[in-house]
Amino acid sequence: MKLNVLAVGNKMPDWIESGFMEYRKRMPKELLIELIEIKQVKDKSRERSLLAEYERIEKVLPISNYVIAMDEQGKQLSTQDFATSLVNWMNLGRDIAFIIGGADGLHPVIKQKADQVLSLSKMTLPHGLVRVLLAEQLYRAATILKQHPYHRA
Repeated sequence: MKLNVLAVGNKMPDWIESGFMEYRKRMPKELLIELIEIKQVKDKSRERSLLAEYERIEKVLPISNYVIAMDEQGKQLSTQDFATSLVNWMNLGRDIAFIIGGADGLHPVIKQKADQVLSLSKMTLPHGLVRVLLAEQLYRAATILKQHPYHRA
């Protein structure tokens, strides 16, 4: 199964790149994380930026993926519930696409069309940091499923 992370923003600082890649390489072979970067649109109009980013996301969104939009207004899950959700998503037999917006978030249509909208925090987080946090939580969920001692709850 492939876990596609579609993230608006490119040319991230080295610490974001290395943090994301560290958790990506730790993942078990049956849960590969693939990063798909989408160039951020910088327009004076927030609405035009979001619409242009939405169009770019739609072009690269893999067909038939179970789509999860990451948004601060989304549902929050405990780590254990996230691991349980990962099992449920795996049982669907489809790859999963996590969509992370840019500085202005995600276009409302993406959130409406998504199968789920999740939040890592009610706080507004930098979109680059969300990549790292999501990758870590995916790794943590995988270790919970394998009963690996990484997660000590």
